[in-house]
Amino acid sequence: MAPPPAEDWRTASSSPTAVAMRQELDRLVQQISSVDEKQTIQIEALPQHVPFLTTIQYFAKEMDGFYRLFVRFLEERYRKTKMDWNKIRSPAPEQVIPYRELSSTSLDQSSDLLSKLAVLKLNGGLGTTMGCVGPKSAIEVRDGMTFLDLTVHQIEHLNEVSGAQVPLILMNSFNTDRDTRKIVQKYNRHSLQLLTFNQSRYPRILNDSLMPVPNDPTDNTGGAWYPPGHGDLFEAFVNSGLVDQLLADGKEYVFISNVDNLGATVDPTILAHMASSGAEFLMEVTNKTKADIKGGTIIDYDGGVRLLEIAQVPSEHVDDFKSIKKFKIFNTNNLWVSLRAIKRVVESNELSMEIIVNHKSTDAGQKVIQLETAVGAAIKHFNKAHGINVPRSRFLPVKSTSDLFLITSDLYSLEKGQLSVNPKRMFQTVPLVKLGDDFKKVGNFLARFKTPPHILELDHLTVTGDVTFGADVVLQGTVIIVANHGNRIDIPSGAILNDKVVSGNLRILDH
Repeated sequence: MAPPPAEDWRTASSSPTAVAMRQELDRLVQQISSVDEKQTIQIEALPQHVPFLTTIQYFAKEMDGFYRLFVRFLEERYRKTKMDWNKIRSPAPEQVIPYRELSSTSLDQSSDLLSKLAVLKLNGGLGTTMGCVGPKSAIEVRDGMTFLDLTVHQIEHLNEVSGAQVPLILMNSFNTDRDTRKIVQKYNRHSLQLLTFNQSRYPRILNDSLMPVPNDPTDNTGGAWYPPGHGDLFEAFVNSGLVDQLLADGKEYVFISNVDNLGATVDPTILAHMASSGAEFLMEVTNKTKADIKGGTIIDYDGGVRLLEIAQVPSEHVDDFKSIKKFKIFNTNNLWVSLRAIKRVVESNELSMEIIVNHKSTDAGQKVIQLETAVGAAIKHFNKAHGINVPRSRFLPVKSTSDLFLITSDLYSLEKGQLSVNPKRMFQTVPLVKLGDDFKKVGNFLARFKTPPHILELDHLTVTGDVTFGADVVLQGTVIIVANHGNRIDIPSGAILNDKVVSGNLRILDH
């Protein structure tokens, strides 16, 4: 896609493309105002005295946010700026601090600090990748409990032990909001304060004209609108009114993580370090393995701490970026941020995170662009920001049924909503598991296991084709099971597979 000719980036906001975009966005705002001028958006679970915006005002704020992002997109295209690879350095010791060097702090020692904390889960994703309908947080992942159930148990236990009242906040998208609001009603009997708000809703833009796709701002179907990535959190959080409310309630810090990261629990040691160091932003990183080669990493750039994502890397240096020797850590997306600092950077329009240009197609087959940002990229805008190199146990995402296989097995123990590696596991690392397409959807995955296998001594598992497992199967070492097209393999109950290849008609061979 070539940039528009004869438009200077220095006047991007007054360029013909930007002017046309501003007119289109204004038209959309006027269109929604003609639908119902009295319609309102009330922020879920806020006290009645908190002012709320009309639909028109809220939508206008979103369109203003999108316009600022769009103008920055134009500027970057005109300038053709890329991060200077020669300026990238490994982080200095003070830019990434090992967790083991922090002063250990327990929950019962942290009541005062915890009373100043809120927990925020990114809950905008759907479960479509795993074959589920609705919010991903509603998928059952362990002992009949969902991601959200486990999170609620964690926060309730935290409050019970510490005596604090840590609220749980969910940032939904327009894709997950309605279903999530229904789901959280079951927690009304709990003492936990549970709040929700929505990230922004931005218009996709056409590849050729760079103009918005939608004609109807009230219609979310058809693929004309999109949630603009979790980098939108800061503006959406402030616009919702929740940041002001939390500050008024005496909260100072927010712990942010993906709802599907089951290792992202409140750690009083990190919270205490944040308070004592005066840092406005902490990013949890952990050591990279070959499974994490695409994850963003902290770097030193011109003396400042930055997040480097693979999308920013020049093509000739992608292999360097993926190297676990050159870039040894990656971002877990567990973030600790000052609420007051969030309010400052948003209200002063300081945020300019790197733009991720995501190419998509609408339901009608139109080629479109989504402009997105990543929440971790905001690290450069906060004072004394740095990384904490945490144990791998704090990064336990469930992105696929291969991850679900590990979570449901005896590799992990579950207590008070928190998963921990079974102490009987002799190795520090978790097994590498690759399940084929027949296991891709959660329903198919569950149907292929009578009970979860025992994997305490497993190193590597690859399964492809039509394979089923009986009860109490034990997998040890490296196990490869391949059912070719037209074949079926049934692993019998009680079978012990130790360094085996299973193929064809259940032939078990040493390898």
